[in-house]
Order: sequence, then structure tokens, then C-alpha cells
Amino acid sequence: MITIGDPAPDATRDRLGLLRDRDFRDLFFSTTVAQIGTQITSLALPLAAVIALDVSEFEVGVLSSMTMAAFLLIGLPAGAWIDRMRRRRVLIVSDLVRAAVLFTVPIAWWTDTLTIWQLYAVAFTIGVFTVFFDVSYQSYLPHLVGREGLVEGNAKLETVRATAHLGGPALAGQLIQWLTAPVAIAVDAAALGASALFLVRIRRREPKPEAIQGARITTDIKEGLAFVFRHRLLSAIVACTASWNLLMGAFMAMLVVFLPRELGLTPGQIGLLFAAFGAGGLVGAFLVRRVTALVGEGRAIWLSVVCTSPWLLLVPAAEPGWRIVLAAFGMAMVSLGGVVYNVTQVSFRQRLTPDRMLGRMNATVRFLVFGASAIGAFLGGGLGQFLGARATLWITAAGLCLVFLPVFLSPLRNMRDLPQPEPEPAAA
Repeated sequence: MITIGDPAPDATRDRLGLLRDRDFRDLFFSTTVAQIGTQITSLALPLAAVIALDVSEFEVGVLSSMTMAAFLLIGLPAGAWIDRMRRRRVLIVSDLVRAAVLFTVPIAWWTDTLTIWQLYAVAFTIGVFTVFFDVSYQSYLPHLVGREGLVEGNAKLETVRATAHLGGPALAGQLIQWLTAPVAIAVDAAALGASALFLVRIRRREPKPEAIQGARITTDIKEGLAFVFRHRLLSAIVACTASWNLLMGAFMAMLVVFLPRELGLTPGQIGLLFAAFGAGGLVGAFLVRRVTALVGEGRAIWLSVVCTSPWLLLVPAAEPGWRIVLAAFGMAMVSLGGVVYNVTQVSFRQRLTPDRMLGRMNATVRFLVFGASAIGAFLGGGLGQFLGARATLWITAAGLCLVFLPVFLSPLRNMRDLPQPEPEPAAA
């Protein structure tokens, strides 16, 4: 019986959307617990180096680069391998291996054997299996929700990530302050184990990829590179994203040095400040469909960057006291624009790419953009060692104000609707 004031059943179903589907719900819950755990480690791992081991700025930069270095080393062949495998199985194995590796950090800390070299090894191994997980994840979503559900699916999953960015760092900061950073990392290991269990529950199975006789990994890699670089819109998006990640990698590597050493913030306060990223991202996830409806998909890609990047300049201007609040606001604004940008361009890439090419396309893009993050973090450590953390933040924040140029100078500047993919030719 429906009483006055109760929402209509159709309205409730519309709000739930893809969450009515059990398989998507399991992916949604898997993403939720994994993202919260990831936020803990992304803060706990560098703080373990800064606070527990008291390493230099350069060593922090190297540690940050190790988590992304795998995208440079195996990013391209990973896409070709994944196009030969069932992606759900890759997701499960990646979660379980990352959980096991993370558990070695608190064990080493309890036995008083933790070193920066072990943190390097853990960060690199996590990076390797994150490559396989991320490429499989973006390639698996079109199978699960269909191409017509990609914008909604990506927006809902981006809401999860934004919420994790909001609550995860605050939780991580308190856990690090109460239990120390190495113990907090054990919480992420448990979260990744729970994520794997949700993935196991997904009932919808992918068909086994067809084996192509005589196909070689190098041929597949070249095909993926050619697909991305020959498409004018894709190449512009990749140039913008890679530039952003290069500078943001350097910025974030020095931010975890700047906050405790120059502003004197505790781990709990740092966690709250990082939660500003989540707050802005959550707003962006709710606004993305309205923004694209208002200005169009093509314009949303570059406007989201040009309108929010300058706010990051508030971070290096921060001093102990009230100006830290302005820094938090700047971080929130940049995250808002980043979510609008990512949902729009990732959905476009997934919609544009044929199923057989999804793994290679995603691997090629992530090789370029996350490889740029690894290089940026390394360069940020070098700049921080010679110029100091604050000067490095000023330089990289100023550079981020210009990264919109590749997409602005492309046909995306005046595009309202992004082009649809051409139908694949029928197999002979």
C-alpha cells in the first residue's frame, strides 16, 4: 500500500538506476571497500616513510614514483594480455595479491625490520597489480552495464571514489595517529580481501575471448597505440591528462612533505585536509550529468579543467592558521573539476572503442598518463630536494593552469556532442 508522501515506485527505480542490478551492486560494493582502503594506503605509505623512517624529500619522491612505475614498464603489454583473459578473474587475483603484499608492512614494523627499500618493493608490487586491475576494471564495465549505461555507471562509481576520498583520508589520518602508519596499512589489506569477495559474487560471466591465430603481443601493442594516437580527439585527451598527471605527481609527492614539516600538521589533521579532495569530488560526481547537459560533453572536458585548476595555487600559499582552510577549498575545487573531466572523457573512450580493443586502449592510455605520474613524482622529489617542498608546489600548481591547452586547441573546443563509434565490420 502506498501512502501519501511515499515516493512513487517508478521514481525510486529511477534513482536506483543500475543499482537495481545485483551484479553491478557487487561491483559497486567492491569498489566502495577497495577505495576506502586505497585512500588509507595512499596516505599511510608515504607518511610511514616521512614519520616512521624520517627519509629525505628525494626518497619520498622515489617512493611515490614506484607506485606508478609499473605503468611504464608493463602498461602496454598488460592491455594485450588482458584482452586474452576474462577480466573479472584478473580483478579478483589482483585484489588478493595486493592484500597479501600490504600485510608484509605491519609484520616488518612489528619485528623492527621495516626499511625504505621494503616500502619501495611494496609500492612497486602494488603498482604492478594495480595496472592489471585498473585496465581490467575499465574494460569490464562495458560488459557489465552495456555502452548505454556507461555514463551512469561511471558516475555512480565515481561517487564511490569521491566519497572514499572524503571519508578515507580522515579515517586514515586518525588510524595513523592512533595505531601508526604501518598498522593502518593492514586495514587496507583487509579491505582489498573484502573487495575480492564481492567480485567473486558477480554471477554474469564474460565469454572467453577468441584466440587469434598467429597474433603476437607486439602486434597487439602497436594496434592499441595506433588506435589512440590516430584519433584526434583521443590523442588530445591523452595529452591533457598526461600533462596533468605529470605535474600532479610532483605536487602530491611534495604535499605529504610540506604539510607535516612546514605547516606542522599531525596525521589526523593531514587526513582531514585530504578529505577536501573527496568533498569536491563528491560534488563533481553529482554535477557531471548536469554540466554535460548544460555545456555539452566536448566543452565539459576542457571547461572542467580551465575553471578549477587555478584554485590549486591556494595550497602553496598556506601558512599555519586560517589560510589552511583556503588550501582545503582549493583542493576541493580541483577535485570537483577532475571528476567532471574524468567521468566525461572515460565514458567517451569506453563508448568509442570496440570490445576487442578495450584492454589495449585502456592500457595505452594508462601507460601514458600514469607513466607521467611516475615521472612527475620522481621529478618532484628532485625539485623538492634542491628547491624545497613549497617552491615545488608553486611551480607545479602554476603549470597545472595550462594543461587544458591540448583539448582547447582540438575540435573539442566547440563540440557539444561527442561522436559515436562507427559500427565494426562483420566478421567474414
